[in-house]
Amino acid sequence: MDLVDKKILGFLQEDNKQTNKELSSKLGLSVTAVYERIKKLERVGVIKKNVSLLDKNKLNMSFVAFCNIKLVQHSKDYVIQFENEVTKLKEVLECYHISGDYDYLLKVIVEDMEAFREFMVKKLTSIDHIGSTHSTFMISEVKHTTAFSLNF
Repeated sequence: MDLVDKKILGFLQEDNKQTNKELSSKLGLSVTAVYERIKKLERVGVIKKNVSLLDKNKLNMSFVAFCNIKLVQHSKDYVIQFENEVTKLKEVLECYHISGDYDYLLKVIVEDMEAFREFMVKKLTSIDHIGSTHSTFMISEVKHTTAFSLNF
């Protein structure tokens, strides 16, 4: 991946709806060259997919919680079962297997505190092998980005 590829990725992270013609103008390349470079980045897996970023507030989904999960034990079966179950929960936007006092960190987004309580009682804590949970709630969003720094 060269500097031009990194520039393309930077432009696409800012606005993925830019046309190849617009990108070619910014980069001083032909439309075909831009198209081929983007296709190559997709083919090798650098670009995984194209999505739209939605405003959670306008969708009435502004309650953000971070849930730390500790399993009762760390057997392979328990880990696999937990991960399979948690990936099915639509309220969980992100799940990380972590080191430290807890085993997993979840980012959960729902409408409000009542919806979060409902999620915890009826969904999350019904997953077998959870030993304990600890939740914290977002007060305000200081920084949120999906863009990687590409150092160019």
